[in-house]
Amino acid sequence: MIRGLVIGKFMPIHKGHVALIEYACSQCDELIVSMSYTPQDPIAGDTRFEWVKSALAHESKVRPFAVLDDFDNEMLSLEERTKTWSEFIKRVYPKIDLVISSEAYGLPFALHLGAQHLAFDPERKRIPVSATMIRSRPMTYWTFIAEAARYYFVTKICLFGAESTGKSTLARRLAERYHTTFVPEVAREMIISNDFTVDDIMAIGKMHDERIGQQSRLANRLLFCDTDAITTQIYSQHYLGMIPEILFELERKTRYTQYFLLDIDVPWVADGLRDLGHRREEMMRVFRDALIKRDIPFVTVCGDFQNREAVMTKVVDELLARS
Repeated sequence: MIRGLVIGKFMPIHKGHVALIEYACSQCDELIVSMSYTPQDPIAGDTRFEWVKSALAHESKVRPFAVLDDFDNEMLSLEERTKTWSEFIKRVYPKIDLVISSEAYGLPFALHLGAQHLAFDPERKRIPVSATMIRSRPMTYWTFIAEAARYYFVTKICLFGAESTGKSTLARRLAERYHTTFVPEVAREMIISNDFTVDDIMAIGKMHDERIGQQSRLANRLLFCDTDAITTQIYSQHYLGMIPEILFELERKTRYTQYFLLDIDVPWVADGLRDLGHRREEMMRVFRDALIKRDIPFVTVCGDFQNREAVMTKVVDELLARS
């Protein structure tokens, strides 16, 4: 039996990694994929390991492992570093017959292990990307990211503001424009009046958070969110006179790259839930102050719906260009 080895940080795992591993599987009977991590990594090890397992689930020969990297020393020469790595590998895994890599370390590493080495696309002509390139410009290299990891890099955009300012319509239209998905205002799916309880408001917050997770896995680069956890806090304070702690926890959980604060200079339209038409200016101040208090940058969007969409599109296009 030929046992192969592929090592890496997979930060994130991308199509180059997957192609390398698929090639490696064709050259051996069993393939150990060893992912190293440290507590200081910019992307948590457990998150990356889930990506690795998911991205390689179709390969029956793969045995994925996550190992704490407490043995490497970047100050050493490549020769000494790969010798240290090989000593670790010999302690942790069964005998390795074949090392497959795209990096300069591959050959000396294999020699220290007493294994053969196979190079795969070392010049990256087949798949011209690296994990460093992806981390620096994920939107640019989006198509190279393994599908299992894409949700992590989705740029989340929040449409924020008082009722009847066009958030729902614009979230849907922007999602269509950018060929992606959106998160609706889930409160409208869960309550039929503003006579709700603390349990109801906590359930709304949790459901909104779950929907963000679900839609992030379907999104194409961008995810437009109709409201956020701060919005739920504002209405909890207004209708219940208090804010349950979980809504603050949910706020901390999700980071939005861009906030749009929608102004109230459009007609107010009544429906089954909207009942603050007589307090629009007050609520506009509440929403604006909530962002200012948190030092969250935002773009105020006003005018008719055509102008609102044009302003938001311009900002999103600039955001994509920068990232």
